[in-house]
Amino acid sequence: MERFILQNFEFEKFHGLGNDYIIVNDLELQIPENKKAKLAEKLCEWHFSIGADGLIYVCDSQIAEIKMRIFNNDGTEAEMCGNGIRCFSKYIYEHNIIKSQEFDVETLKGIIHARLKLAEVEEVTSVEINMGEPILQCEEIPIIPDKNDSFECINEALPVLDKIFNISAVSMGNPHAVIFVDEQLDDNDLNKYGSAIETHKRFPNKTNVEFVKVISPHECTVRVFERGVGITNSCGTGSCASIVAGVILGKFKRGESVVVHNDGGDLIISFDGENVLMEGPVERVFIGQIKQLEF
Repeated sequence: MERFILQNFEFEKFHGLGNDYIIVNDLELQIPENKKAKLAEKLCEWHFSIGADGLIYVCDSQIAEIKMRIFNNDGTEAEMCGNGIRCFSKYIYEHNIIKSQEFDVETLKGIIHARLKLAEVEEVTSVEINMGEPILQCEEIPIIPDKNDSFECINEALPVLDKIFNISAVSMGNPHAVIFVDEQLDDNDLNKYGSAIETHKRFPNKTNVEFVKVISPHECTVRVFERGVGITNSCGTGSCASIVAGVILGKFKRGESVVVHNDGGDLIISFDGENVLMEGPVERVFIGQIKQLEF
């Protein structure tokens, strides 16, 4: 396979509640399609490179104002990422790629609407994202139905290793298995059960996994085992899926905001029965340059 060389390669690293992403401007770089996944693997390796949960490309769009493509650190392309799109939104505004404080972003999930909140110095401090409608149909998530006539999977028993979890399957453009618990899992159990559910045979494309503890109708904690990544400090789409499942099950109120405590910080999310709104902070970690990279 032909080698590809990048020279004087500029990048920026951002995080949304500890979920960290490297962002590159592919409008300028134009990384070959067959190299995009490999570059994500190379740059996101923590011990020998920059290290991140994923790599985001800023791309041209024919159907929206801009396009976001996001690759996990294992090289798989994700349909959507709530924390990632907030990082992306900050990047494109502060680089004058988009000059408006509201804009539409093309993703593999579809068109996502972003609205920026600025500090006095025109710095983006938080972003509100209209995540659109959740997907509940088994076939579209996808999850293999437990019964042939099952249309949705809500609060359904799933045997996993030595336990049985009640899962609710929700897609926010990417698949999620939401599980409500009385007490949050520690890291050992989150790894143990999260990885087993991620690769469970009922999820043909694997799944993200969220364990949710309800504190009140307006507050909860969420711990995440992210597909293709593992334990992460937060997950925007996972937090959204958790609120959707909670509203359906009557744990949260339709249309009312819920503070979602992730390990990395808080998101504010509401689901009115149609659209999911998510608001959360975003920060630039650092700016860097790689003199030469061959892969």
